[in-house]
Amino acid sequence: MNILLIGSGGREHALAWKLAQSPLIGAFYAAPGNPGIAEHAELVDINIDDHAAVIAFCKANAVDFVVVGPEAPLVAGLSDALRAVGLTVFGPSAAAAQLEGSKGFTKDVCARFNIPTGAYQRFNNAPKAKAYVRQQGAPIVIKADGLAAGKGVTVAMTLDEALSAIDDCFEGAFGAAGAEVVVEAFLDGEEASFFCLCDGKTLLPLATAQDHKRVGDGDTGPNTGGMGAYSPAPVMTPDMVERTLREIIEPTMRGMAELGRPFSGVFFAGLMITEKGPELIEYNVRFGDPECQVLMMRLKSDLLPLLHACASGTLDKVSAEWHDDPALTVVLASKGYPGSFTRNTQIAAVPAASDEAKVFHAGTAVKDGQLIATGGRVLNATARGKTVAEAQAKAYALARQVEWDNGFSRSDIGWQAIAREKPSES
Repeated sequence: MNILLIGSGGREHALAWKLAQSPLIGAFYAAPGNPGIAEHAELVDINIDDHAAVIAFCKANAVDFVVVGPEAPLVAGLSDALRAVGLTVFGPSAAAAQLEGSKGFTKDVCARFNIPTGAYQRFNNAPKAKAYVRQQGAPIVIKADGLAAGKGVTVAMTLDEALSAIDDCFEGAFGAAGAEVVVEAFLDGEEASFFCLCDGKTLLPLATAQDHKRVGDGDTGPNTGGMGAYSPAPVMTPDMVERTLREIIEPTMRGMAELGRPFSGVFFAGLMITEKGPELIEYNVRFGDPECQVLMMRLKSDLLPLLHACASGTLDKVSAEWHDDPALTVVLASKGYPGSFTRNTQIAAVPAASDEAKVFHAGTAVKDGQLIATGGRVLNATARGKTVAEAQAKAYALARQVEWDNGFSRSDIGWQAIAREKPSES
């Protein structure tokens, strides 16, 4: 099977690494890719925003299957354009991708189909949003409605913080994403991520994870796209997984079909586990980054048939096997991230991979024969171990072998899960 993978981040490197292990794979292309993905696929220079160019490449190179990694091309309708010419595509239609493309849309879906989530209101101007916030008080959550690369959410612990976040959105800090704002109730509990494949009529639960959004140790400082993650999430017990499927994922699948927007792809449910049970914080319509890295490290099964079954409506014919061992990933970011940082700094060395430990490339390029850091989140040191503590030790040992003067990481990824492990080991 000839495959084109769309994307260039750490998530796509993890998908490429796993797809390349499949005995079913033929020619394997990636656009635009990165130097890590180049270890597994032939990089092709196509503008992925130019749907006609992507279609022309697929036709010229007999591509059988397209896997779309990031959210922006999905929201922009790339999968629709490809399906219209008969290609099989992993990733939802633009209509279904609104689950991530508009936080307000998702909240409306939750309200219509009785899916547990925080109470909310939608606003298209600052005065009304601020009046509502003053009425509700803090803590409260302010979200830019559209795609903001993981940075459009403020969990405001004070009224001033909430009012400032509203100003940020309407004054253009997140571009068009902030033209509408969703204000929602603060949910108290423990966050978790749940991943589930869906072909429109069948669900295949994958795995759970927890990520660390804040830049600093002890979960302090500003939110980022994610500074590390581990899988599985201890808070997601079998009962909690079953409830999440029954109360959140299944009603969403049925609801989207009823709305004429059948969902095909991966549901990435960001959850808050509260005293009442699982509640939906938000949906993403693609694999998480950096959660995908730990999921792929734990997946025993061949990824290619799973994604293809999802894309072709035959999910009821496949199953997924997992390593019981946890996996953990540490993000190495450019100093200054998530604020301003220096680009194009030199990475002198990246350690070799093993079956249970690998550094995934997220924001890298090769310039004049030298590996350089081009993004905020640059590398993901990822490892599997018998316990979260062992996976953490392996991942940090791997991270220390990276020779990059301008990089930094948190030192405590997985701390909550490790604290849980300790009583059982004593």
